[in-house]
Amino acid sequence: MPHHDFLTVRRRSLHLAEPLSSEDCCAQSMPDASPVKWHLAHTSWFFETFILEAHEQGFQPFHQAFRVLFNSYYNGVGAKHPRAQRGLLTRPSLDEVRAYRQDVDRRMARLLAERPADAALAALVELGLQHEQQHQELILTDLKHLLAQNPLYPAYAREPLARAAAPAPLAWIPCAGGLTDIGFDGSGFCFDNELPRHRAYVAPFELASRLVTNGEYLAFIEAGGYRDPALWLAEGWDKVASGELAHPLYWRQAGGGGWQEFTLHGLQPLDPARPATHLSLYEADAYARWCGARLPTEFEWECAAAEANAAAGGAAGRLHPDAAAGAGLAQLFDACWQWTSSSYAPYPGYAPAPGAIGEYNGKFMVNQYVLRGASCATPAGHARASYRNFFPAGARWQFTGIRLAR
Repeated sequence: MPHHDFLTVRRRSLHLAEPLSSEDCCAQSMPDASPVKWHLAHTSWFFETFILEAHEQGFQPFHQAFRVLFNSYYNGVGAKHPRAQRGLLTRPSLDEVRAYRQDVDRRMARLLAERPADAALAALVELGLQHEQQHQELILTDLKHLLAQNPLYPAYAREPLARAAAPAPLAWIPCAGGLTDIGFDGSGFCFDNELPRHRAYVAPFELASRLVTNGEYLAFIEAGGYRDPALWLAEGWDKVASGELAHPLYWRQAGGGGWQEFTLHGLQPLDPARPATHLSLYEADAYARWCGARLPTEFEWECAAAEANAAAGGAAGRLHPDAAAGAGLAQLFDACWQWTSSSYAPYPGYAPAPGAIGEYNGKFMVNQYVLRGASCATPAGHARASYRNFFPAGARWQFTGIRLAR
């Protein structure tokens, strides 16, 4: 990994934090979300723990306590600070965390200069950078959840969010299916859960040309979708009955009965053209059932993306998903992660890497569902047909949307 690529990724994390106060960076709104300050420290901890400690001559940690404070879930490394208490870490300060990042960057630069031809080191650095980019997406989504708890509904971005153009009517794209190859194929980086590439049978199906819009999801609400238990998986209906689920996460009913949506641009009038987002699997599944469709399997999604020869792209740094544009399969990679009906499980022949680094993906292959595509907050390079995101069925704080299948 060239030195300039390393610094480019590292600087973007700091850039994301630039509009924020130290108070913004320290608070934690729920156990699933982490403070921005913790993300900035943990991504440095990754390089210090998995690379510098193993490869730097005369290694000394920046601060011995950081090994525990900023360990996320790597049991093979040692003790961890409780996840739900990350927002209580008022010390170290944000300035100290920035100094920690500078120290790690300086030492990594020296190591990379000393060992430019070390392929094993380069692969580990690449994993660390891909890991940091995942946390860059989490910085935005965790921060959005935090700001949404504030009755002032403060905006992260100063620029206004323009009203979107109406998308084309939803069309059904036929997919022949058959025996198809699933998993990463090609040069470049992939995560271990995208391997090994293997063959699977996919029956013929149809996939919606675009994501479900706010206007379409509002029709589901107004038709009593959250009042009909026949539409819901049992666990989802329990959440509806308890009042936990009543509308998408960041929708708010304004005076006069109209709807607003909280975004990283602040509170906005609900735009019916933009895709419905921040939905749980339960909501996605209930909506699909309501309109006589279903959610795709992850294999159908990947098969359709391959048949369409969909180019992996990105959302060019947008902070909210835009309406669909163009013909064919739209919004595969640039709007919202798309729920599938597939449980997150290993591919045939999968084996995690040895050691603590093997805890990255494999141990989470239980009680989670796969999401495909990418979102407006996903960094460039993470949008590809084989990428497997995964969350529990109730998760809503990521940019998650609905693509229908039948």
